[in-house]
Amino acid sequence: MTLPSEKEKILVIIPALNEEKNIAGVINELKSDMPQLDLLVVDDGSTDSTAELVRHTMAPCLSLPFNIGYSGALQAGYKYAVARDYDFVVQFDGDGQHIAGEIEKLLDVQRETGADLVIGSRFIRSCGYQHSCARMFGTLLFRYLITAICGVTIHDPTSGFQLINRRAFERYSRMHNFPYFPDANIIIEMLLHDFEIAEVQVSMRQRQYGQSMHRGVLKPLMYTTKVMYSIFIIIIKYLPVRLAQKMS
Repeated sequence: MTLPSEKEKILVIIPALNEEKNIAGVINELKSDMPQLDLLVVDDGSTDSTAELVRHTMAPCLSLPFNIGYSGALQAGYKYAVARDYDFVVQFDGDGQHIAGEIEKLLDVQRETGADLVIGSRFIRSCGYQHSCARMFGTLLFRYLITAICGVTIHDPTSGFQLINRRAFERYSRMHNFPYFPDANIIIEMLLHDFEIAEVQVSMRQRQYGQSMHRGVLKPLMYTTKVMYSIFIIIIKYLPVRLAQKMS
């Protein structure tokens, strides 16, 4: 088991939107299995009892006055982490899919590699996790694009389970164009700026209660389109500079 040193402060950021059936279980599991880590739930304008249930667990809760989206909730958490001088943050979903004990694997890899980001992957090897056909198509497409543009293989570019160091999350906190869906697009941007990204196989659960923001057919299509557009803008903005640097 890898524990943070006494000098390292680690914050688990849990964005949550209408997760009243899941959030207490998520917090209690984190407190039980990873008690050495600090928690912050970012309630993204929930209309159910999410915020009230968080307060009952005594976990810190940042309640946004209205829904600003997953990426906005994450960025609020990054700003909180910068203001309170954390060294690392862990992105951890509020729907119960991420497993608290698996954070140890991300910590181990960061210690071994010194990576700026460590992604908890479902697909380095088969682990039985079930993706819809539309989501799996998007994962394979983004994996190919990252390899083609950056020369790096990321098996699970849509995983939100990540350990991020201060250098990276401080950059995220200041980005005025932080993407609405920060997945393959932000990975490409960070790689083009020489941030080191590592990946480790983890286990995840299927969502038990509530609905995913990528449910159905239309929403995954909209998600893929928005991420592709964001990647296109990133390529235009940063890739020529990167190529010029390599040629000089």
